[in-house]
Amino acid sequence: MELIRVVIGVVMTEQGAGLWLRRHGFSPQRPAKRAYEQQPAAMRAWLDEEYPAIAARAKTENAMVVWADQTGLRSDTALPGRSWAPKGRTPVVRVTGKRLRVNVMSAVSAKSALWFTVFLGRFTAPVFTAFLDRLARHAGRKVHVIVDRHPVHRSKAVRQWLDANAKRLELHLMPGYSPELNPDELLNADLKRNVHASRVHTADQLAHDTRRFLHRRQRQPHLVRGYFRARHTAYTIM
Repeated sequence: MELIRVVIGVVMTEQGAGLWLRRHGFSPQRPAKRAYEQQPAAMRAWLDEEYPAIAARAKTENAMVVWADQTGLRSDTALPGRSWAPKGRTPVVRVTGKRLRVNVMSAVSAKSALWFTVFLGRFTAPVFTAFLDRLARHAGRKVHVIVDRHPVHRSKAVRQWLDANAKRLELHLMPGYSPELNPDELLNADLKRNVHASRVHTADQLAHDTRRFLHRRQRQPHLVRGYFRARHTAYTIM
């Protein structure tokens, strides 16, 4: 309303401003979050040079390009959705008061493949290299794995493992603070929408529900391919 008043010189009500915005193609939307630390030049270089070079090398080597990430599910997250109730009487859902958590390491490819591991401990270099080793064995050919700049991914132990397994697997780091470029982040969001950690009673139950959801997604390749067709991830299909 204030912007319209200053720029156009017209005083509008809130309802009038909303109608004017809709008439000109605007709609109320929930903003996407972007880190202040994100570097546009680094992202441009990734999109225009670095990723195309990785894809070209993988094609030459008959290798697979895989996107990986880790996430966690916690029982103290907000309850999903809403529920109808009389005005002034907030509905109540009984949940555990314990702080339960499971961690997930996953990887996806544009060909609809999905790999994952669910674990209760911390995400460490041994956990990561064990996942990479299993990924390379199951792929049956060389794999180029693309990940973010998590400290574990850049650790000395991981670099040593990569040196020893250079013929089987290469690791590539994305630009910092740019999770929207990673299709596996959409799997993470899908997981958190469908597995309600706040409703479980034990960590084992949370791990079971997480594995069950990921096994289901493995049998739904069309949904996995969909992670690569979103606005910010479509560049991965080359």
